[in-house]
Amino acid sequence: MSELTAPMPDPAHDPPPGTAPLRIAQVMAGAPTGGAELFFERLSIALAGAGDQVVPIIRRDAARAARLRAAGLHPRELGFGGPLDLLTGRRLAAALRHFAPRVTVAWMSRAAGFTPAGDWVLLGRLGGYYDLRHFRRCDHLVANTAELTRWILRRGWPAARVHHLPNFAPDLAGAAPVPRATLGVPEGVPLVLALGRLHPNKAFDVLVRALPRLPRVHAVIAGEGPERASLEALARSEGVADRLHLPGWRTDTAGLLAAADLLICPSRQEPLGNVVLEAWSARRPVIATAAAGPSELITQDHDGKLVPLEDPPALADAIRTLLDDPLHAVMLARNGRARYEADFAEAPVLARWRHFLGTVVKP
Repeated sequence: MSELTAPMPDPAHDPPPGTAPLRIAQVMAGAPTGGAELFFERLSIALAGAGDQVVPIIRRDAARAARLRAAGLHPRELGFGGPLDLLTGRRLAAALRHFAPRVTVAWMSRAAGFTPAGDWVLLGRLGGYYDLRHFRRCDHLVANTAELTRWILRRGWPAARVHHLPNFAPDLAGAAPVPRATLGVPEGVPLVLALGRLHPNKAFDVLVRALPRLPRVHAVIAGEGPERASLEALARSEGVADRLHLPGWRTDTAGLLAAADLLICPSRQEPLGNVVLEAWSARRPVIATAAAGPSELITQDHDGKLVPLEDPPALADAIRTLLDDPLHAVMLARNGRARYEADFAEAPVLARWRHFLGTVVKP
């Protein structure tokens, strides 16, 4: 079955009482892993679960397609290649004309560059500071933080066409902890967890440089990327190779958080900070650097701790403070969970997205 003749969602599917079903195309040409890519999947599945007719159009990715199909969706897979890709644009336009969505959401730059204007309202969804030229055909832009919204406005987009809609994180509370032995971590030692691509922007090197000041603490950094070798070399030079654990990409985030004492987000650049939301949902205390996203999310010493960027001693001090004051750590975790339930759980965020998608119109 070709990507253009795969069956459409059943138009007779009954939406929940009191809601009107929407026809929504979601276009994603991103990487196999990443925060935006995972939220794209969660939102597509949640919209369909609310009764909307959703067609995900994705860059060829067998694993992503399988996850979407398992949730009852029928993704189309296209190439989304480079400048010489002359087929994807035509196939994407044909798929959209066939489905006739009310709204098409193009996620990030590559998808926005390929997605044509049409009878649908075209939204560009941004989760970072992208080149806005890729979004020139979009009727509206949607940013996942207030600061990113302000950044777009400063670049000349009219306020009526720029909107802030947050991500929601899965509810990770109550999971069984991953056995520490499977991570190479001894029982009875403090364990801090970091999650994300091993990339310079994530500043996991700052966490490694903090470890010599925390003699008993072990750190697990779950992720993969180009910085693996340099992080391993840094750990050896800092004398902490036996306390740094790099298990690669993991899908058991809830279990990892349950096994950890603290979640650390040491990023140099972090437009949002999905890991903060995940830790809040799992009732884990959070320490983050004062990058744009965590600074917008966290109220200092209420639902997390913020430390300066590029400051291993300050990060070490914050870790030591929470490990030495478990009552304060519990309070931060409790307040973070409350913030998650109010603002970043599926129900409130999905309601905001559905209201917006159902009311937004062409300018």
